[in-house]
Amino acid sequence: MEAAERFMGMKKDKRMLTAVVLLGTAGLILIMLSSVFSGGKRADTGTKSPELTSMSGEEYCEGMQRRLEAFLGNVEGAGEVRVFLKVGSEQRYVYATEGKQSRSDNRCEEEEKYVLIGGNNGKSALVETVQTPVIEGAVILCSGGRDPAVQERIYRAASAALGISTARIYVAVSNGKGVSQ
Repeated sequence: MEAAERFMGMKKDKRMLTAVVLLGTAGLILIMLSSVFSGGKRADTGTKSPELTSMSGEEYCEGMQRRLEAFLGNVEGAGEVRVFLKVGSEQRYVYATEGKQSRSDNRCEEEEKYVLIGGNNGKSALVETVQTPVIEGAVILCSGGRDPAVQERIYRAASAALGISTARIYVAVSNGKGVSQ
């Protein structure tokens, strides 16, 4: 009740009513100006064309190897780190579909179509998700790998970073010429 009474009191006070109208108008003007000064940029809807997100499995793998080498190089005692990743599949696009079902008598028919976007000349299927290549295993060479505690930290960090079990990771000692265990 108190809020309603205050509102009625504001309606009677001409200065208060004028202040509220001016503040509201100023707010609307600021909103309009922000859309003008932002250059008409729109928020990303999460749908990117394949040209913008395409990356070969090899490029993805090399990037992940570099990131993992830098990450594991920070593990205490690891020393110099080299990583080789086994990638099981290429990057895949999952396209948006729409479907409809019709039932009559004892028959059920399903129809599924890709969702198309674009104008008359440039229609393309709408990319719903981009699935990154699947990492199946890793070989990690590190100069500090002789210490079992360092090896354990490397196994755990790589497993957590890659999302694979430690059984799919092999940690070896790098001696500068090859691999020894």
